[in-house]
Amino acid sequence: MPHVPSIALSQGGAIPQLGYGVWKISDDEAAHCVGLAIDAGYRSIDTAMIYRNETGVGRALAAAIDGGIRREDLFVTTKLWNDDQGYDSTLRAFDASLDRLGLDHVDLYLIHWPQARRGLYEETWKAFERIHAEGRAKAIGVSNFQIAHLDRLAETSGIIPALNQIELHPKLPQDELVAYHQAHSIVTEAWSPLAQGAVDDPVIGAIAARLDRSPGQVILRWHMQRGVVAIPKSATPSRIAQNIDIFDFGLSEDDMAAIAGLGTGERVGPDPDSF
Repeated sequence: MPHVPSIALSQGGAIPQLGYGVWKISDDEAAHCVGLAIDAGYRSIDTAMIYRNETGVGRALAAAIDGGIRREDLFVTTKLWNDDQGYDSTLRAFDASLDRLGLDHVDLYLIHWPQARRGLYEETWKAFERIHAEGRAKAIGVSNFQIAHLDRLAETSGIIPALNQIELHPKLPQDELVAYHQAHSIVTEAWSPLAQGAVDDPVIGAIAARLDRSPGQVILRWHMQRGVVAIPKSATPSRIAQNIDIFDFGLSEDDMAAIAGLGTGERVGPDPDSF
């Protein structure tokens, strides 16, 4: 069983540095795939209301706990969708997510997108603060927030997000935002950590061939050595196992620099400033 290191969160506790994401996995499929991931050694599971699979994830979590895995050894993240932003609607949405997951708390709750033009994320964050104070979310954070959004929260709240989950991969290394996170004790978490097509880059392919690893393993190792949390998604059992098998090798400084040179600013998802 691979040993996955953890990164401390500013609000207490720690998050495993490698987790399992379930975006675009159906509710029925999620129950099976999350079970496979837990069997492979993953202990952090990342879902969201908009993924429509919290119920399936909850079934897998219940089966794991019934099978002897302690709840405190599992790290569960879910997210508030855009339509539910606002104080009262956030509280209702969170209750609904807990019901679907079959849990009395989550380890991390995130605002999925800032939706800055709607002007609701500050009010939403106040509801997050209440949820955190009640102990129903052990930590609270955000997703897809830019520096301006984080600055605004810092001006209006006494609680800084514990984590910001952002699109991050070799084509979009997000150096400025990652540096901001480090300066403000915010953990960086990468969604789409393998991007679309990054695994086919010849630079990464050459490193993978030399190390006798897959391109995906090389990219995930790059995230680990940057101190970033990554949540790769796969529904293929062999790939689920392969993605967590990255803790018995390392990349050299030259390898890290070569991958760092692949940044183009190209996104595979929406721009947070306009979405």
